[in-house]
Amino acid sequence: MFSDMRKITSLSLIYLLSFGFLTAQNKPQIDLDEITDAHFLNGIQILNDLVSIPNDSHDPAQLVPNIEWCETNLEKREWEVKRLETKSFPLLFAEKSVPNASKTVLFYFHIDGQPVDRKRWDQPDPFQPTLKKKNDAGKWEIIPMDLLQSSYDPEWRIFARSSSDDKGPFAMFLTAWDGMVEEGIMPNYNVKIILDFEEEIGSPNLGDAVSKYKDVLASDMMLIMDGPRHLSNEPTLTFGARGISQITLTVFGPRAAQHSGHYGNYAPNPALRLSQLLASMKDEEGRVVIPGYYDGINLSEKEKEILSQVPDDEKEIKKNLGIGSTDKVGNTYQESLQYPSLNIRGMSSGWVGEEVRTIVPADAMAEIDIRLVPESDPERLFSLIRKHIEKQGYHILEGREPTDEERQRYPKLLRWDGSISYQAFRTPFDSEPGVWLNKAMVRAFGKDPIRKRISGGSLPIAPFVEALRVPAVTVVTVNSDNNQHGPNENIRLGNFKEGIKTALAILTEAL
Repeated sequence: MFSDMRKITSLSLIYLLSFGFLTAQNKPQIDLDEITDAHFLNGIQILNDLVSIPNDSHDPAQLVPNIEWCETNLEKREWEVKRLETKSFPLLFAEKSVPNASKTVLFYFHIDGQPVDRKRWDQPDPFQPTLKKKNDAGKWEIIPMDLLQSSYDPEWRIFARSSSDDKGPFAMFLTAWDGMVEEGIMPNYNVKIILDFEEEIGSPNLGDAVSKYKDVLASDMMLIMDGPRHLSNEPTLTFGARGISQITLTVFGPRAAQHSGHYGNYAPNPALRLSQLLASMKDEEGRVVIPGYYDGINLSEKEKEILSQVPDDEKEIKKNLGIGSTDKVGNTYQESLQYPSLNIRGMSSGWVGEEVRTIVPADAMAEIDIRLVPESDPERLFSLIRKHIEKQGYHILEGREPTDEERQRYPKLLRWDGSISYQAFRTPFDSEPGVWLNKAMVRAFGKDPIRKRISGGSLPIAPFVEALRVPAVTVVTVNSDNNQHGPNENIRLGNFKEGIKTALAILTEAL
């Protein structure tokens, strides 16, 4: 009886396929786990091929083989592919039209990566994907990649630059697509893909490109497959991302570094002055004291309740970070993400370590990044910071060194170099993509995903939201401890497999 039913089902599927692919709306019941398992090793091969290509976005020559790989692999899957030219490196656009589809979903990935310091990687080559497992001493040890042909442990990891950020998610998507097509199924909506090759340098030309090509990119919603899951590693959706802007402040002392014995009590020290200036911007609990900096952000009780639903373990977070206290911008970790930040990401003056010398430095530099939220206008924040600096007695020079006359005229001199990369965005939980994605995640994992109001990291999505006027949601899949941007970046095999399943569930969820 069961055998006969299976034959009837198979014949019905063959009959339907003879007239073309099924869509997600009239799909037969599919087993997401079975398809994912069947294509997992092919997915690993896709990932390994892609991460083997160096991809530092500071070096456009490295990006050429990456865009060519993406073109080849999308074209062989019969996508319509074309480059969207920008002032620097092009974007890559791909489209798959579905007959009678009434909706279009735009997927975003970035293919470029951060620079690597090869000396700090625990393997010979960061662009040679390496399978590792933790030994009894808690150290990662290399095991043969071929071992995956016969064995699997979700805790094993593949170490390579961009394995998590963001080539891993693109490999998940391609693997899910292959599995779906092999089942004779297509989404019931049109699919567009945009690949960014300059995300790690702030996507400097993305805004102009999106405006120029908005008819090509036109869609009903946007999904971003980038970023880590919640620390619990449970399935997660993120409904916004903070924007980012940056400032470089340079304080000037003597024209050249001077002997600290001769001039240590005479020539003002720019390192000390810069430290005092930066310290004047925040109180002892990490809150910005510049008047108006947090204006416009008043979390309601309902919003605080939404934030409290994220299952953060604050004690565990502090333990993982190795800190005994936190800044008091907001009462919880999630609340802290709802405010613009003012972060000193680096400082430099004189020499240290084996090169230290007894001098009064000639200048001191601080690199600052500001994470933006939808309520914060970066130009307004820049203006507030500049006014604060001027109140501390500084004459501000716009992107240039002081002249000899200015050195004589102004007691305190500071060079300002500021830029805005992109704004923040935020989408309501009950938006069309929010409701639809929640259904897909429940079908995949049997429970509601964790839903985050906004992520701490930044994504260049606001230009799409503004130009295309579409809601956007981030589908995060990789392990939170992936070391993205740093040495020994990795992706956990369990996350890679569940990422394939997530993409498959989304592609086969009717819209």
